[in-house]
Amino acid sequence: MPGGGTVRAIKQRIGAVENTSKVTRAMELVAASKMRRAQDRALSARPYATQMRQVLSQLSAYANQSSGDEAIHPLLAQREIKNFALIHITSDRGLAGGLNSNMNRASASVTLERQPEVDQVSVLSVGRKGRDFFRRAGFPMLAEFTELGDFPSSSDVLPIARIVMEDYIAGNLDQVFIGFQTFVNPAVQRPTVRQVLPVQPPRSEDGEEAAAVDFIFEPSPDALLSTLLPRYVEMQVFEAILEAQASEQSARMVAMRQATDAANDMVSDLTLTYNKARQELITGELLDIVGGKAALEQG
Repeated sequence: MPGGGTVRAIKQRIGAVENTSKVTRAMELVAASKMRRAQDRALSARPYATQMRQVLSQLSAYANQSSGDEAIHPLLAQREIKNFALIHITSDRGLAGGLNSNMNRASASVTLERQPEVDQVSVLSVGRKGRDFFRRAGFPMLAEFTELGDFPSSSDVLPIARIVMEDYIAGNLDQVFIGFQTFVNPAVQRPTVRQVLPVQPPRSEDGEEAAAVDFIFEPSPDALLSTLLPRYVEMQVFEAILEAQASEQSARMVAMRQATDAANDMVSDLTLTYNKARQELITGELLDIVGGKAALEQG
């Protein structure tokens, strides 16, 4: 039979779980509010980024075919891959379900595949969770960026793109990939790892390289590339961060909703246990009173 201490302990635990559910509910509402804005920013950037990717890919294909084996711009230069870098984008905070662990796993698989093939694999981390993961794994850090905020502007991410561009042009890097969570819907975020540098020509549906269209350029392709290619790389990084921010807020909203539901279920179970324990305690006290009265009457 449970004692009074057990009943009080159950009641205190119910109060603690109820307080936790209030916190998770508040965090869910905050994440939902931020998710709407982050989602709008990510979706509005997609058409521009997609079209720019297609135009620059076609332009680079035409420029490379026109110039022969020599690349017309340093950011298009194809060379033996000795130094590989990964821009790894995660969140600064946790409480987002499996978002960061899934992204870390996807990026780790890419870096581990490259390690036997290259001289060095380095990581440029954006976000504390990814930084801590690759630090523990012992990968050299090219740079690290944290505290970009929930809604970073394009100027906030310019240093990220400029670091990889400058190192690529200087020959310190031979290939650069970027890893981030693509926002699909509030319940689904897809880990994505794709190449940023060097810029690759477009490919058809069967995987073959698309033939360059014979455009008439004004000004020349090299002049256009000199202007557009840096903007293109910057846009790829900015788009990836917007996708990651929308994914983070949606994952946190879903995780906090699940935590709130789990806390409410726990409160229901604990309330049932509390009522049973309290009823048993009352029944035991009544039996003691009845037993005591019967003993007095017999005496």
